[in-house]
Amino acid sequence: MSRIGRKEIVVPAGVTVTIGEGNDIVVKGSKGELKQKLCSQMAIAQEGNVITVTRPNDNKENRSLHGLTRTLLNNMIVGVDSQFSKELDVIGVGYRVQMQGKNLVMNVGYSHPVTMTPPDGVGVECPTANRIVIKGCDKQKVGQFAAEVREQRPPEPYLGKGVKYVDEVIRRKEGKAGAKK
Repeated sequence: MSRIGRKEIVVPAGVTVTIGEGNDIVVKGSKGELKQKLCSQMAIAQEGNVITVTRPNDNKENRSLHGLTRTLLNNMIVGVDSQFSKELDVIGVGYRVQMQGKNLVMNVGYSHPVTMTPPDGVGVECPTANRIVIKGCDKQKVGQFAAEVREQRPPEPYLGKGVKYVDEVIRRKEGKAGAKK
């Protein structure tokens, strides 16, 4: 059995999970609402505030989808209860970020500012001029938008300038040694 797939999911108070036909899942909570169609082969059962995911047989495909289905459902429940967030640091002389309405405007060393619009359901904050906080219910959307922001100026290994995740470690390289005779 899948170690992750056989774990039970405990639904916290204030979150409602509706399991429709063909595993159409609707999860509502204080932070928002998520809808997703999960694998129809998996059996999702709810008893009180506990949800279990079981697979019909031990085929290779079903074994691989068992843990995935459980994790996707758990992420939906966690997301509507307490949002997911990613924090990014902007490092470099003259590098700044700010919000203009809903758009994120970044000055990261180009001749022009880079403007990015977050997708629906994703919120962006700039608590300081060098910090970006991305929050949302959908873990995939939050992670994807954070990756797109980082992609605008990835950190480079010589000076460490660029946009990086807060917990990311940049391996620094030594510069040229020069011609010594």
